Amino acid sequence: MALISIVFGTRPEAIKLAPVIRKFKEKGINIRVICTGQHEDLTNPIMEIFNIKEDLNLHLMKEKQSLNSLLSRIIESLSKELIANRPDLVVVQGDTTSALGASICAFNEKIKVAHVEAGLRTNCLLEPFPEEANRRLISQISHLNFAPTKSAKINLLKANITDKIFITGNTVVDALLYIVKKNKKLNKNFQNINFKNLILITIHRRENWGDRLKDICLGLKKIIETHKDYSLILPMHPNPALRKNLEKNFGADPRVNLIDALPYDEFIFLMNKCKFIITDSGGLQEEAPSLNKPLLVLRENTERNEAIETGAAKLIGINSDKIFYEANQIIINKDLFKKMSDAKNPFGDGKASDKIVKECLIQIDKK
Repeated sequence: MALISIVFGTRPEAIKLAPVIRKFKEKGINIRVICTGQHEDLTNPIMEIFNIKEDLNLHLMKEKQSLNSLLSRIIESLSKELIANRPDLVVVQGDTTSALGASICAFNEKIKVAHVEAGLRTNCLLEPFPEEANRRLISQISHLNFAPTKSAKINLLKANITDKIFITGNTVVDALLYIVKKNKKLNKNFQNINFKNLILITIHRRENWGDRLKDICLGLKKIIETHKDYSLILPMHPNPALRKNLEKNFGADPRVNLIDALPYDEFIFLMNKCKFIITDSGGLQEEAPSLNKPLLVLRENTERNEAIETGAAKLIGINSDKIFYEANQIIINKDLFKKMSDAKNPFGDGKASDKIVKECLIQIDKK
């Protein structure tokens, strides 16, 4: 019987691969779900929400480890697994160190790689770091490239990757609709939060640490200093250094709610309740349009230009005055708020996992 191994290590990967895993299981396909343990504390709750279980956890995360150390241990540990349980296909998602390590390991074992969310590009090798380099490298050795949009396919073609590219939509929409359909009553978890005029903030990119984070925080402070009826909520990344800086900047402000990272279903609930979103996240650029939430992106460039082109999001960088100006426009300009809220979602209809699984099975049948 054919075997497919699905490898992930971080929360975004788990979210975006969960619908694919569920679809393979629905069809009775033999799969092995492998977690590298890169962000183990964040992936476990995702698997619980989507009712999926791992077959193997490599438990590779170590405190203060370098990217090279993590990458080498992923390749070494996963190699043993692929030799012991040789799959017909290895499925990876996105641009993490786990995805890169699994792709290299499979390639070296002459196992075909399927890349979910292929073709995203900022065309700036160091932003985001190391993700931009990771996804370029994965594309070069993937046998199946599942591009979420037409633009992503064009990026692959420009890189001379010409065969087995499929436009599928993004699986994050599948995941989002699954959570919304569950329709959990989560108000009890946010009894102390005033949802009126609430702005959701997420900050975690490596390039936005240090002095850039100071500028971001200054811009956010200007927003609530000017608009006394607005408040911020900021689920914090578990990185201790990042949390310490955020607490230093906002810990004493009663209108800034610094909270721990939320379970995915609670985070989606919060997205639905907030007025708009300010983030440096990649995934939120796909999720916000699905929930009709205006989005300001704290980056100089993005691999998800579709959200910018449709008007659902604006790329604003990290200058404090720019952050304040763009947020202020959404707050005071009702026409702009409505235009961004009503923008068409360019990332699919929630059927990406069906298309991905179909093509994977066709590929296996050809063997």
